[in-house]
Amino acid sequence: MRALLPLLRTGWGWRAGPPAAARLPRGKSAGPGPHGAMAQAFYRTEERGQLYSPDYRLFFKNVAGHYISPFHDIPLKVDSTENLFNMVVEVPRWTNAKMEIATEEPLNPIKQDIKNGKLRYVANIFPHKGYIWNYGALPQTWEDPHHKDKSTDCCGDNDPIDVCEIGSKVLSCGEIIHVKILGILALIDQGETDWKIIAINVNDPEASKFHDIDDVKKYKPGYLEATLNWFRFYKVPEGKPENQFAFNGEFKNKAFALEVIKSTHECWKTLLMKKCDGGAISCTNVQVCDSPFHCTQEEARSIVELSWDWVTSRCSVLLLVLPRFISRCHHHQIREVKKKSKCGTSLASDLNI
Repeated sequence: MRALLPLLRTGWGWRAGPPAAARLPRGKSAGPGPHGAMAQAFYRTEERGQLYSPDYRLFFKNVAGHYISPFHDIPLKVDSTENLFNMVVEVPRWTNAKMEIATEEPLNPIKQDIKNGKLRYVANIFPHKGYIWNYGALPQTWEDPHHKDKSTDCCGDNDPIDVCEIGSKVLSCGEIIHVKILGILALIDQGETDWKIIAINVNDPEASKFHDIDDVKKYKPGYLEATLNWFRFYKVPEGKPENQFAFNGEFKNKAFALEVIKSTHECWKTLLMKKCDGGAISCTNVQVCDSPFHCTQEEARSIVELSWDWVTSRCSVLLLVLPRFISRCHHHQIREVKKKSKCGTSLASDLNI
Protein backbone atom coordinates (compact mmCIF):
# COMPACT_ATOMS: atom_id res chain seq x y z
CA MET A 1 0.00 0.00 0.00
CA ARG A 2 2.79 2.44 0.94
CA ALA A 3 4.50 1.89 -2.42
CA LEU A 4 1.27 2.74 -4.23
CA LEU A 5 0.59 5.99 -2.41
CA PRO A 6 2.57 8.20 -4.85
CA LEU A 7 0.52 6.74 -7.71
CA LEU A 8 -2.70 7.45 -5.91
CA ARG A 9 -1.79 11.13 -5.90
CA THR A 10 -1.54 13.47 -8.83
CA GLY A 11 -1.00 14.49 -12.99
CA TRP A 12 -0.08 14.49 -22.58
CA GLY A 13 0.68 11.47 -22.34
CA TRP A 14 1.53 10.24 -25.76
CA ARG A 15 2.16 6.65 -26.64
CA ALA A 16 3.35 4.58 -29.52
CA GLY A 17 1.13 1.93 -30.98
CA PRO A 18 -1.92 1.52 -33.18
CA PRO A 19 -4.56 4.24 -33.39
CA ALA A 20 -7.10 4.17 -30.65
CA ALA A 21 -10.62 3.14 -31.46
CA ALA A 22 -13.98 3.50 -29.85
CA ARG A 23 -15.49 1.04 -27.44
CA LEU A 24 -19.11 0.04 -27.70
CA PRO A 25 -20.75 -1.03 -24.45
CA ARG A 26 -21.93 -4.42 -23.36
CA GLY A 27 -21.88 -6.22 -26.68
CA LYS A 28 -23.65 -3.66 -28.84
CA SER A 29 -22.90 -3.66 -32.54
CA ALA A 30 -20.26 -1.24 -33.71
CA GLY A 31 -22.33 -0.23 -36.71
CA PRO A 32 -21.23 0.54 -40.24
CA GLY A 33 -17.94 2.06 -41.28
CA PRO A 34 -14.28 1.37 -40.50
CA HIS A 35 -14.26 3.48 -37.35
CA GLY A 36 -17.24 1.59 -35.95
CA ALA A 37 -15.59 -1.72 -36.79
CA MET A 38 -12.45 -0.78 -34.85
CA ALA A 39 -14.47 0.57 -31.97
CA GLN A 40 -15.34 -2.71 -30.31
CA ALA A 41 -11.77 -3.94 -30.37
CA PHE A 42 -9.79 -1.39 -28.36
CA TYR A 43 -11.62 -0.39 -25.18
CA ARG A 44 -13.91 -2.01 -22.67
CA THR A 45 -15.59 -0.84 -19.51
CA GLU A 46 -16.21 -2.43 -16.15
CA GLU A 47 -19.06 -1.29 -13.94
CA ARG A 48 -18.82 -1.41 -10.18
CA GLY A 49 -21.52 -0.42 -7.75
CA GLN A 50 -25.12 0.47 -8.42
CA LEU A 51 -25.92 3.00 -11.13
CA TYR A 52 -27.24 6.31 -9.75
CA SER A 53 -25.61 5.71 -6.38
CA PRO A 54 -22.59 7.37 -4.73
CA ASP A 55 -20.44 4.25 -5.10
CA TYR A 56 -21.02 3.72 -8.84
CA ARG A 57 -17.82 3.68 -10.90
CA LEU A 58 -17.22 2.86 -14.58
CA PHE A 59 -13.60 1.75 -15.06
CA PHE A 60 -11.87 1.50 -18.44
CA LYS A 61 -9.74 -1.32 -19.85
CA ASN A 62 -7.72 -1.75 -23.02
CA VAL A 63 -8.08 -4.66 -25.45
CA ALA A 64 -5.81 -6.82 -23.30
CA GLY A 65 -8.11 -6.31 -20.32
CA HIS A 66 -5.73 -4.06 -18.39
CA TYR A 67 -7.05 -1.05 -16.49
CA ILE A 68 -6.34 2.36 -18.05
CA SER A 69 -7.27 5.99 -17.46
CA PRO A 70 -9.78 7.47 -19.93
CA PHE A 71 -8.32 10.88 -19.07
CA HIS A 72 -4.65 10.08 -19.71
CA ASP A 73 -4.27 6.77 -21.59
CA ILE A 74 -6.69 7.22 -24.49
CA PRO A 75 -4.96 9.29 -27.19
CA LEU A 76 -6.45 12.64 -28.12
CA LYS A 77 -6.12 12.03 -31.85
CA VAL A 78 -7.19 8.87 -33.64
CA ASP A 79 -4.38 9.07 -36.19
CA SER A 80 -2.51 11.68 -38.20
CA THR A 81 -5.77 12.95 -39.73
CA GLU A 82 -6.09 16.63 -38.88
CA ASN A 83 -9.70 16.51 -37.70
CA LEU A 84 -10.33 13.11 -36.14
CA PHE A 85 -10.40 12.87 -32.36
CA ASN A 86 -11.37 10.44 -29.64
CA MET A 87 -14.28 11.43 -27.43
CA VAL A 88 -15.20 9.83 -24.11
CA VAL A 89 -19.00 9.85 -23.76
CA GLU A 90 -20.01 10.71 -20.21
CA VAL A 91 -23.71 11.60 -20.54
CA PRO A 92 -26.06 10.13 -23.18
CA ARG A 93 -28.47 12.54 -24.85
CA TRP A 94 -31.86 13.07 -23.14
CA THR A 95 -30.58 11.88 -19.74
CA ASN A 96 -30.20 13.98 -16.59
CA ALA A 97 -27.61 12.27 -14.37
CA LYS A 98 -24.40 14.31 -14.37
CA MET A 99 -21.86 11.59 -15.06
CA GLU A 100 -18.24 12.68 -15.42
CA ILE A 101 -14.64 11.53 -15.47
CA ALA A 102 -13.45 11.50 -11.86
CA THR A 103 -10.35 13.64 -12.36
CA GLU A 104 -9.25 13.37 -8.72
CA GLU A 105 -9.54 9.58 -8.44
CA PRO A 106 -6.82 7.11 -9.50
CA LEU A 107 -7.28 5.96 -13.13
CA ASN A 108 -10.18 8.41 -13.41
CA PRO A 109 -13.30 6.22 -13.69
CA ILE A 110 -16.63 7.77 -14.63
CA LYS A 111 -18.88 8.52 -11.67
CA GLN A 112 -21.95 10.61 -10.94
CA ASP A 113 -21.10 14.03 -9.59
CA ILE A 114 -22.12 14.82 -6.01
CA LYS A 115 -22.78 18.31 -4.73
CA ASN A 116 -23.81 19.23 -1.21
CA GLY A 117 -24.06 15.55 -0.39
CA LYS A 118 -26.56 14.80 -3.17
CA LEU A 119 -26.17 13.10 -6.53
CA ARG A 120 -26.40 15.69 -9.31
CA TYR A 121 -29.08 15.69 -12.00
CA VAL A 122 -29.43 18.56 -14.44
CA ALA A 123 -32.84 20.17 -14.66
CA ASN A 124 -34.99 19.94 -17.76
CA ILE A 125 -34.63 23.20 -19.65
CA PHE A 126 -37.94 23.69 -21.44
CA PRO A 127 -38.78 22.23 -23.89
CA HIS A 128 -35.91 19.73 -23.61
CA LYS A 129 -35.33 16.59 -21.55
CA GLY A 130 -31.89 16.42 -19.93
CA TYR A 131 -28.79 16.99 -22.01
CA ILE A 132 -29.61 17.87 -25.62
CA TRP A 133 -26.50 16.21 -27.08
CA ASN A 134 -24.28 13.29 -26.21
CA TYR A 135 -21.97 15.01 -23.76
CA GLY A 136 -18.42 14.09 -22.89
CA ALA A 137 -14.77 15.08 -23.06
CA LEU A 138 -11.66 14.93 -25.19
CA PRO A 139 -8.97 12.81 -23.49
CA GLN A 140 -5.49 14.19 -22.96
CA THR A 141 -6.73 17.78 -22.67
CA TRP A 142 -6.81 19.99 -19.59
CA GLU A 143 -8.13 23.50 -18.99
CA ASP A 144 -5.42 24.80 -16.69
CA PRO A 145 -6.90 26.80 -13.77
CA HIS A 146 -3.62 28.76 -13.50
CA HIS A 147 -3.45 29.70 -17.19
CA LYS A 148 -5.40 32.77 -18.33
CA ASP A 149 -6.81 32.28 -21.82
CA LYS A 150 -5.85 35.23 -24.01
CA SER A 151 -9.20 35.20 -25.86
CA THR A 152 -11.49 34.99 -22.81
CA ASP A 153 -9.27 36.64 -20.18
CA CYS A 154 -10.28 33.88 -17.76
CA CYS A 155 -8.45 30.84 -16.42
CA GLY A 156 -9.50 27.26 -17.15
CA ASP A 157 -11.95 25.17 -15.14
CA ASN A 158 -9.51 22.37 -14.19
CA ASP A 159 -11.21 19.70 -16.36
CA PRO A 160 -10.73 18.02 -19.72
CA ILE A 161 -12.32 20.02 -22.51
CA ASP A 162 -16.06 19.31 -22.91
CA VAL A 163 -17.70 18.03 -26.11
CA CYS A 164 -21.29 18.30 -27.34
CA GLU A 165 -21.77 15.55 -29.94
CA ILE A 166 -24.69 16.51 -32.21
CA GLY A 167 -25.21 13.31 -34.22
CA SER A 168 -28.52 11.49 -34.53
CA LYS A 169 -27.66 8.49 -32.33
CA VAL A 170 -28.15 8.27 -28.58
CA LEU A 171 -24.84 6.94 -27.30
CA SER A 172 -23.96 5.17 -24.06
CA CYS A 173 -21.96 6.28 -21.04
CA GLY A 174 -18.38 5.09 -21.45
CA GLU A 175 -18.38 4.80 -25.23
CA ILE A 176 -15.24 5.98 -26.99
CA ILE A 177 -16.19 7.40 -30.37
CA HIS A 178 -14.38 9.17 -33.18
CA VAL A 179 -15.55 12.71 -33.81
CA LYS A 180 -14.73 15.54 -36.15
CA ILE A 181 -14.65 19.04 -34.72
CA LEU A 182 -17.07 21.65 -36.08
CA GLY A 183 -16.77 24.64 -33.75
CA ILE A 184 -16.63 25.85 -30.17
CA LEU A 185 -18.51 27.96 -27.60
CA ALA A 186 -16.79 29.85 -24.77
CA LEU A 187 -18.89 29.48 -21.62
CA ILE A 188 -17.78 31.57 -18.64
CA ASP A 189 -18.80 29.63 -15.53
CA GLN A 190 -18.25 31.48 -12.25
CA GLY A 191 -15.34 33.37 -13.75
CA GLU A 192 -13.70 30.31 -15.35
CA THR A 193 -13.33 29.45 -19.03
CA ASP A 194 -15.33 26.31 -19.79
CA TRP A 195 -14.98 25.57 -23.51
CA LYS A 196 -17.73 23.55 -25.23
CA ILE A 197 -16.62 21.78 -28.40
CA ILE A 198 -19.30 21.16 -31.03
CA ALA A 199 -18.55 17.88 -32.83
CA ILE A 200 -20.19 15.01 -34.69
CA ASN A 201 -19.64 11.26 -34.59
CA VAL A 202 -17.89 10.27 -37.83
CA ASN A 203 -20.16 7.21 -38.01
CA ASP A 204 -23.32 9.31 -37.95
CA PRO A 205 -25.39 8.83 -41.13
CA GLU A 206 -25.22 12.58 -41.79
CA ALA A 207 -21.60 13.15 -40.80
CA SER A 208 -20.46 13.70 -44.39
CA LYS A 209 -22.55 16.90 -44.55
CA PHE A 210 -20.76 18.55 -41.63
CA HIS A 211 -17.37 20.20 -41.98
CA ASP A 212 -17.59 23.47 -40.01
CA ILE A 213 -19.89 25.42 -37.70
CA ASP A 214 -21.89 26.94 -40.58
CA ASP A 215 -23.00 23.45 -41.60
CA VAL A 216 -24.66 23.06 -38.19
CA LYS A 217 -26.63 26.24 -38.85
CA LYS A 218 -27.57 24.96 -42.31
CA TYR A 219 -28.51 21.34 -41.60
CA LYS A 220 -29.65 21.58 -37.97
CA PRO A 221 -31.35 25.00 -37.79
CA GLY A 222 -32.02 26.12 -34.23
CA TYR A 223 -29.61 23.61 -32.65
CA LEU A 224 -26.90 26.16 -31.84
CA GLU A 225 -29.46 28.60 -30.44
CA ALA A 226 -30.87 25.80 -28.27
CA THR A 227 -27.36 24.94 -27.13
CA LEU A 228 -26.66 28.54 -26.13
CA ASN A 229 -29.92 28.79 -24.18
CA TRP A 230 -29.34 25.43 -22.49
CA PHE A 231 -25.94 26.48 -21.17
CA ARG A 232 -27.27 29.91 -20.22
CA PHE A 233 -30.10 28.59 -18.06
CA TYR A 234 -29.22 25.08 -16.86
CA LYS A 235 -28.03 26.23 -13.42
CA VAL A 236 -30.85 28.71 -12.82
CA PRO A 237 -33.16 26.04 -11.28
CA GLU A 238 -30.43 25.52 -8.65
CA GLY A 239 -30.77 29.16 -7.62
CA LYS A 240 -27.71 30.34 -9.52
CA PRO A 241 -27.55 33.24 -11.97
CA GLU A 242 -27.51 32.78 -15.73
CA ASN A 243 -24.18 31.75 -17.21
CA GLN A 244 -22.22 34.19 -19.33
CA PHE A 245 -20.27 33.72 -22.54
CA ALA A 246 -17.21 35.17 -24.21
CA PHE A 247 -17.63 36.68 -27.69
CA ASN A 248 -21.26 37.55 -26.81
CA GLY A 249 -22.23 33.91 -27.19
CA GLU A 250 -20.87 33.59 -30.73
CA PHE A 251 -19.88 30.07 -31.83
CA LYS A 252 -16.36 30.07 -33.24
CA ASN A 253 -15.42 27.95 -36.25
CA LYS A 254 -13.47 24.71 -36.62
CA ALA A 255 -10.08 26.40 -37.07
CA PHE A 256 -10.53 28.33 -33.82
CA ALA A 257 -11.66 25.17 -32.02
CA LEU A 258 -8.64 23.20 -33.21
CA GLU A 259 -6.33 25.86 -31.79
CA VAL A 260 -8.08 25.69 -28.43
CA ILE A 261 -7.77 21.89 -28.42
CA LYS A 262 -4.08 22.17 -29.25
CA SER A 263 -3.56 24.59 -26.37
CA THR A 264 -5.40 22.40 -23.82
CA HIS A 265 -3.44 19.39 -25.05
CA GLU A 266 -0.19 21.23 -24.35
CA CYS A 267 -1.46 22.12 -20.88
CA TRP A 268 -2.21 18.43 -20.30
CA LYS A 269 1.34 17.48 -21.35
CA THR A 270 2.71 19.90 -18.81
CA LEU A 271 0.42 18.43 -16.17
CA LEU A 272 1.37 14.83 -16.84
CA MET A 273 5.09 15.58 -16.90
CA LYS A 274 4.78 17.28 -13.50
CA LYS A 275 5.86 20.66 -14.85
CA CYS A 276 2.97 22.53 -13.20
CA ASP A 277 0.83 22.35 -10.10
CA GLY A 278 -1.97 19.88 -10.78
CA GLY A 279 -3.46 20.22 -7.32
CA ALA A 280 -5.72 17.27 -6.53
CA ILE A 281 -5.82 15.97 -10.12
CA SER A 282 -4.86 12.30 -10.29
CA CYS A 283 -2.34 11.78 -13.10
CA THR A 284 -1.85 8.03 -12.60
CA ASN A 285 -1.51 6.39 -16.02
CA VAL A 286 -0.48 3.11 -17.56
CA GLN A 287 0.63 4.01 -21.07
CA VAL A 288 2.61 7.26 -20.84
CA CYS A 289 5.92 5.65 -20.02
CA ASP A 290 7.98 8.83 -19.55
CA SER A 291 5.49 10.39 -17.13
CA PRO A 292 6.52 10.41 -13.45
CA PHE A 293 2.98 9.22 -12.70
CA HIS A 294 3.30 6.08 -14.83
CA CYS A 295 2.39 2.79 -13.16
CA THR A 296 2.56 -0.87 -14.21
CA GLN A 297 -0.45 -2.98 -15.12
CA GLU A 298 -0.17 -4.82 -11.82
CA GLU A 299 -0.03 -1.57 -9.87
CA ALA A 300 -3.08 -0.30 -11.80
CA ARG A 301 -5.04 -3.39 -10.80
CA SER A 302 -4.07 -2.91 -7.16
CA ILE A 303 -4.95 0.77 -7.34
CA VAL A 304 -8.44 -0.04 -8.64
CA GLU A 305 -9.04 -2.55 -5.86
CA LEU A 306 -7.73 -0.20 -3.17
CA SER A 307 -9.69 2.80 -4.43
CA TRP A 308 -12.83 0.69 -4.80
CA ASP A 309 -12.46 -0.62 -1.25
CA TRP A 310 -12.13 2.99 -0.08
CA VAL A 311 -15.27 4.08 -1.95
CA THR A 312 -17.40 1.18 -0.73
CA SER A 313 -16.17 1.42 2.85
CA ARG A 314 -17.14 5.09 3.09
CA CYS A 315 -20.57 4.36 1.62
CA SER A 316 -21.03 1.38 3.95
CA VAL A 317 -20.08 3.40 7.03
CA LEU A 318 -22.49 6.14 6.04
CA LEU A 319 -25.35 3.64 5.59
CA LEU A 320 -24.50 1.97 8.90
CA VAL A 321 -24.31 5.02 11.13
CA LEU A 322 -26.88 7.29 9.48
CA PRO A 323 -29.95 5.58 11.07
CA ARG A 324 -28.36 5.80 14.54
CA PHE A 325 -27.44 9.42 13.94
CA ILE A 326 -31.03 10.28 12.96
CA SER A 327 -32.47 8.34 15.89
CA ARG A 328 -30.20 10.16 18.33
CA CYS A 329 -31.27 13.53 17.01
CA HIS A 330 -34.95 12.74 16.54
CA HIS A 331 -36.17 13.91 19.92
CA HIS A 332 -34.07 17.05 19.68
CA GLN A 333 -35.17 18.42 16.34
CA ILE A 334 -35.70 16.24 13.27
CA ARG A 335 -35.89 19.28 11.03
CA GLU A 336 -32.28 20.14 11.82
CA VAL A 337 -31.21 16.61 10.85
CA LYS A 338 -32.87 17.00 7.47
CA LYS A 339 -31.13 20.29 7.00
CA LYS A 340 -27.75 18.72 7.75
CA SER A 341 -28.48 15.78 5.45
CA LYS A 342 -28.52 18.23 2.56
CA CYS A 343 -24.91 19.14 3.27
CA GLY A 344 -22.53 16.20 2.87
CA THR A 345 -19.65 18.06 4.51
CA SER A 346 -21.51 18.82 7.74
CA LEU A 347 -23.01 15.34 7.98
CA ALA A 348 -19.72 13.59 7.37
CA SER A 349 -18.08 15.78 9.99
CA ASP A 350 -20.75 14.93 12.56
CA LEU A 351 -20.32 11.24 11.84
CA ASN A 352 -16.53 11.43 12.05
CA ILE A 353 -16.02 9.74 8.67
